[in-house]
Amino acid sequence: MRAVLLGTLVGLLGILALARSPALGATRIFSPFAVVVAHGTADAHLSTRAVALIFRLKQTHWADGTRTQPVNLPVSSALRQAFSQCILGEAPESMENYWREMYFHGVLPPHVVDSEQAVLLFVASTPGAIGYVSSCPNDAAVDVVFTVGDMPNCPRRTASCESLQDS
Repeated sequence: MRAVLLGTLVGLLGILALARSPALGATRIFSPFAVVVAHGTADAHLSTRAVALIFRLKQTHWADGTRTQPVNLPVSSALRQAFSQCILGEAPESMENYWREMYFHGVLPPHVVDSEQAVLLFVASTPGAIGYVSSCPNDAAVDVVFTVGDMPNCPRRTASCESLQDS
């Protein structure tokens, strides 16, 4: 009985250690995702910092002058949680105050669509669009900028969330 309790306790402590903040030096586990843009929109070497600026609407135009059009999944989406934590460094719920402040400056948050298929359709049909999906798209109308996590056969560079926080 004591051995079972000890084993359970050790397992729970291991899970808690994985969930700790990166600031405490722990590894975070994120769902893999690919950042995608409309075909021909962005440089293949778009920095993760630039992606964060685009999703915070601090960078509003691509180098060619086309307006950026970021698209998000709903706040309740596990993929949005992973993307926000990894790229923006905080949960979508934590961004509410930011968007309230931006609203008073006349800036609305990025578009929100209901599904990854809708993200791909939006990105493919909207000049300057950028979004994220959980698998490497097989769609000539979108280009993958980079991937995070294990995405075999995806044609772009890969990174971990930890390395992205420094770029």
